Amino acid sequence: MRIAIPTANNKICPHFGHCEVFTMVDVNEKTMKIEAMNDVVPPAHAPGVLPAWLHEQGAHIILAGGMGQRAQNMFTANGIEVIVGVTAGDPETLVKQYLAGELVAGENICDH
Repeated sequence: MRIAIPTANNKICPHFGHCEVFTMVDVNEKTMKIEAMNDVVPPAHAPGVLPAWLHEQGAHIILAGGMGQRAQNMFTANGIEVIVGVTAGDPETLVKQYLAGELVAGENICDH
């Protein structure tokens, strides 16, 4: 399983379309342990680019602070589960919380 997290300065970026990098976290689905983490620079932000690009990167889940409904629909169409309202934390901590069923996701902080 690969989880994508938009990050800046090793913290989740509030809006996925304006992040410096995506931290890709590979998780062993049998042990539910993190196997690898690496940062990948995304292409320039434009409507529809990131959902297709993250699909090509093998992402299964994206943890984000805010994301417009159209983008969420495009991610879903690309087979990527979207979790919005994640407001603080570094990628490793967020993934561990997600895997433990303890990730706190609030309201979507994006209004478009």
